[in-house]
Amino acid sequence: MAGAPVVSPSLVLGTLRYGETSRIVRLATRDAGVQSAIAKGADRPRSRFGAALQLLSEGHAHLIPSRSSDLHLLTAFDLSRLHHGLARGIERFAAASALAEVAGRFIPTSPMPELFDALVDDVALLEAVDEDAVGVVALRALWGLVGHLGLTPILDACARDGAPLATGGAVFSVADGGLLCSRCARPPHSALVDEGDRAALKAFTTGTGELPILSERHAAAHRRLYGRWVRHHLTDAPLPALDFWQRRDTSG
Repeated sequence: MAGAPVVSPSLVLGTLRYGETSRIVRLATRDAGVQSAIAKGADRPRSRFGAALQLLSEGHAHLIPSRSSDLHLLTAFDLSRLHHGLARGIERFAAASALAEVAGRFIPTSPMPELFDALVDDVALLEAVDEDAVGVVALRALWGLVGHLGLTPILDACARDGAPLATGGAVFSVADGGLLCSRCARPPHSALVDEGDRAALKAFTTGTGELPILSERHAAAHRRLYGRWVRHHLTDAPLPALDFWQRRDTSG
């Protein structure tokens, strides 16, 4: 027997075709975390869902919870914003796809309203910013997402022994969880970040201050660092959208 209907502000994180006319929809909801639901008849020509179930579409999901599985029933999706501007350029769409993939894979099935609200704001900003700011906005959004999950890197002291850090460049260790003092820094599992990249990383992870201006070389290094962080601390399973975004060459 199904549970009582639930209506919650939601973002569409992705869909998967199911049978001839239906879709399984991955949703970030404000009131129940990330949930999966079947949208029956979504691919029919006169479906009540219309074009609402696009990547990162925003609206209110009407769900009937299942009491026997993790797959619920989506009876309607009241669209409030389609975010079609995310398709303006491959870099913007790649960043949006990576954000949706990481959110869909790692946000739990429990209410995280602050994370949901931040995700909605990040999607809107990613759609609106000028092309030359897409990369840094995406980095801040992606670092902010894992930060809400309790995985912000330690940048204000040595991640290994808590010792104060000197100003300037520093060594970053993914395995240790952040920056290391000179006594703890050990190759080959650490990387040197210069003063500018250290400041940029702090801006991305704290969400405060002005976003930096990065050369393509430095932007690519930050994308690689984020990818390594996610794979070490969250999963070693394939993340194709994150891989594509991480390896993007935006210099042209």
